[in-house]
Amino acid sequence: MRTDTRVVLALDETDGVKAMAVAQAVEGLVDAIKINWPLVLSTSPQIITELAELADVICDFKIADIPNTNRLIVEQAVRLGASGVIVHGFTGSDSVKAAVEAAKGRDVYVVTEMSHPGGVEFTAPNADQLANLAVRCGASGIIAPATRPERIRHLRQIIGDLCILSPGVGAQGGKASDAIRMGADHVIVGRAIYGASDPRAAARSVVEEVRGVLS
Repeated sequence: MRTDTRVVLALDETDGVKAMAVAQAVEGLVDAIKINWPLVLSTSPQIITELAELADVICDFKIADIPNTNRLIVEQAVRLGASGVIVHGFTGSDSVKAAVEAAKGRDVYVVTEMSHPGGVEFTAPNADQLANLAVRCGASGIIAPATRPERIRHLRQIIGDLCILSPGVGAQGGKASDAIRMGADHVIVGRAIYGASDPRAAARSVVEEVRGVLS
């Protein structure tokens, strides 16, 4: 994934027409588009291919199954044009390794700590182990919360140069500048962009905030 703006759009829309319109509006302003099950289930898996013509697509399927099932899901996502997938690590190293192998060089990101309040209940207490697992399994990076930016800094010490994608910017209360300052490589922004009356202007505002930290 490129690192031009450090911003990833979380396109959690269920209206396929609107989703494509938003994606087209922010083309060139975001480094990637992250999609989740709501958009795929409300349209079709082909939406991955359509969006991939505009930007790198990360399939945030939070894959959490036995190795063979993980492999099958990742293979299909990659076949359709995904540049990356997000997996859970609590299923164990064999499942994560299966995803990494199936990706054939595409990016695999392991969830270490989720950004919502409930993330402190189960993912946060195990985040160090999950981060270490991501390193051991050859993952491209991890998911760490912009809503708790100090955790990004802590997890960076564990994973070294692996990529950190940080969700929770905007509607969940996280700040892009804080996440980048603490060591995130990319911030993930959803409703603050796709729910805006002018998605391109909203995306540009986040990009400028990030640039303010990096300059």
